[in-house]
Formats: sequence, C-alpha cells, structure tokens
Amino acid sequence: MYFLNINKPKGISSFDVIRRLRKILKIKQIGHSGTLDPLASGVLQIATGKATKLLNYLDSDKIYIANIRFGYITDTFDDEGDKTFVKNPDFSIDELNDCLNSFIGVTKQRPPKYSAIKINGKKACDIIRKDKCDTLELKEREIEIYSIKLLNFEYDNTVIEVHCKKGTYIRSLVHDIGKKLNCGAYLTDLKRIKAGNFDIKNSDEIESEDYKKINPLDCINLNTYELNNLELQKIIHGNSIPNNNFKEDEFILLTNNNILVSIAKISDNQIKPKKIFKEI
Repeated sequence: MYFLNINKPKGISSFDVIRRLRKILKIKQIGHSGTLDPLASGVLQIATGKATKLLNYLDSDKIYIANIRFGYITDTFDDEGDKTFVKNPDFSIDELNDCLNSFIGVTKQRPPKYSAIKINGKKACDIIRKDKCDTLELKEREIEIYSIKLLNFEYDNTVIEVHCKKGTYIRSLVHDIGKKLNCGAYLTDLKRIKAGNFDIKNSDEIESEDYKKINPLDCINLNTYELNNLELQKIIHGNSIPNNNFKEDEFILLTNNNILVSIAKISDNQIKPKKIFKEI
C-alpha cells in the first residue's frame, strides 16, 4: 500500500498511465486522483493496493503552468479544437495583470463541454462527438483560485502559473480570460507541477527503473493518533474508542508503531474507524 508521483507525458490519457502501471507493477488495485487531459502533462497522484481508499483524502490544491494564445478561440478551449479568429489582441501587460487578478478568489466557472463530466451516465465529450449535440452546456460550478502569476507576456505565447483548488478547469479559465480581454484565447499547453504534496521535481517517469514509493502518512495532511495495543484490537475489529483531543466531524489517521491502521472520523466524542487497512 503506497502512492506514486508519476509525471504523465503528453499524448496519453490518465487511464493509459494506470493501464501501463498495472502491467509494470503487476498490481490490479491501482487508481489516480485528478485526471489530466491527454494534451496535458505533469503530476499524477497514483495509489496502489489499499491506498486507493485514501485518494479522496489527499490534498486537493493544484499548481499549473499554462501557455495561452490570444486572438482565437476553439470549441475545445485548447489546441485540439477547431480554431476561429476573433480579433488581433492589443491589450497591455498591465491590463492583462488586472484581468488575471480579477479571477482570484471564489468564483463560478462553466466547465468545457468537451470534458469527462458525466451527464446521465455519459461523458459530455462523448455526447457531443457521438450524438452531435452542439448545444450542450454544462452548469456553472464554484471554483477557487488562490493566485495567478504572469511568467511570460507574448500574444501568441503568454505563460501563467495558476494555484487553484481541485475542480478548476484551466481550459475554461483561459477561455474566460480571452473573453474578458475581448479578443479570445485558448490553451496551447498545460503542465501540472504540483498536486497536494506531490511535486514534479520528485516525480517518476511511467517506466522508471526505481519508483519512489510514498508512505500514505507522508502525503495525507490529517492529524494522527497512535493507538496502544488495546485500542488497536478494538479498531481493527471495527469498534470505536474514546476521543479526547480531536474536533467533532474531524477525520484522522490511526497508526500503530508508525504504520497506518485506519482512517477514522470523530463522531459523538468517539473515534470511529471508517476504513481499516491492517488485517485482523
């Protein structure tokens, strides 16, 4: 049971990464957190074995490097789609910075229709491509952007760094930036350089000779409680133990000899195991 920090290359899907790792590692139970589009690259959080049960508890903040071309829009909001000329951009760097700053904070965003978001069990992108439903529009969602830094300013290759909460579509952000600047814009390249505690500097290639196996205790930002032997027996049999230090409704990690035993929730002033990882 461990995590991997994989640097996904461009041109393959996140599921392609899973498929390859299953063959390399010879592990059936494997999953990922935070899908990357085939045209995007960078950090992909991979869980193996029982660690797949912990994917939802990973830190969800992301940092991306996004390349933008102004003056055009595409139906997919990225370089893969059909391009339509809007107008020649003529804004200043100060106007661009003001525009970028206006997206910082909690806002509403409409995801791109060419996405994996499911509608009645079908992916939105499949509905459009197979059913030819060009009028499909997804509902707006609340997102949060912590910061946007301008790294390079050229109309055909502006580069920004975006620090945001999980669920933010950078393609939609770029499209909205172009709309606000009245000239259109689309994403030409995207790299995720950080996801929670997973940094691209410490990532492995898919076919690495020596993967860096990450202990769940080193990458999940939850409080930890060390069980004594009596408490251990109660927890692994699914029973609760008294709570003395933690807040109501808080999730915590339970360990014994610094080995993860369970993830638990505080309820009615009791520590109640939700997922158990140690065998009885």
